[in-house]
Amino acid sequence: MELRCDNIQYSIEGSRILNGISLGVSNNEFHTILGPNGCGKTTFLKTVYRITKPDLGAIYLDGKPLDNISIRKSAQNMAVVAQFNNLNFDCSVLDVVMLGRTPHLKMMEQEKKEDYEIAYNALKSVGMYEKRNRSYLSLSGGEKQRVVLARAITQQPTLLLLDEPTNHLDIKYQLEIMDIVKSLNATVVAAIHDLNIAAMYCDRLIAIRNGMVVGVGTPQKLLTEEFIYDMYSVHSKVTYDAESGRMNIVYLPKHWRE
Repeated sequence: MELRCDNIQYSIEGSRILNGISLGVSNNEFHTILGPNGCGKTTFLKTVYRITKPDLGAIYLDGKPLDNISIRKSAQNMAVVAQFNNLNFDCSVLDVVMLGRTPHLKMMEQEKKEDYEIAYNALKSVGMYEKRNRSYLSLSGGEKQRVVLARAITQQPTLLLLDEPTNHLDIKYQLEIMDIVKSLNATVVAAIHDLNIAAMYCDRLIAIRNGMVVGVGTPQKLLTEEFIYDMYSVHSKVTYDAESGRMNIVYLPKHWRE
């Protein structure tokens, strides 16, 4: 799926949060949005998945204005893993994941065997199948994150939006979750803080600062020591493995440099 955003602007109480963001993603590529806290990453994603309406600008899915697409129709193609995943009511893990099938069902239609099979496979892929009958509210933050990703996978999207998908996860599950996302047959747009994770998995980076796009490119092109300092005011050392060519970013705290 192709996502295109033209001149997205958004303000809260007179304070400009998004200041004319324009970008395009497609071809089942993995795009990472990065930038310091408060730069507008989450707000921008919310405009795409329709929690927040931009003050100005337009969003297109496969060339069609998002405003002209029904919520149900867009949910058949676009899934979201948000940063916070609390529910105001309790239900089982399986019930949460089965919500991913809702956009694909007709009104009053019951889930079929194949819908449950899709959900079971998604739960297995994130390591939560054995806890499918557990209360969702009883789970840890990391477990909830994995369940919400399973729900998104169950939705079978062609566009997947992720806001800090590795929050609350230990290193093992960070890598496993990102491996799963990378393997999906979908265009992915993810807001990620961890630059090493972004460099390992994404095809292209979109850097945002003060609500504006200030850089676009591959990790190798964009993530220079100068760029990292300019963006985050943090000294770093960027190296490449001699055999694989993989990038590694080491941060240099003050006491290391003294």
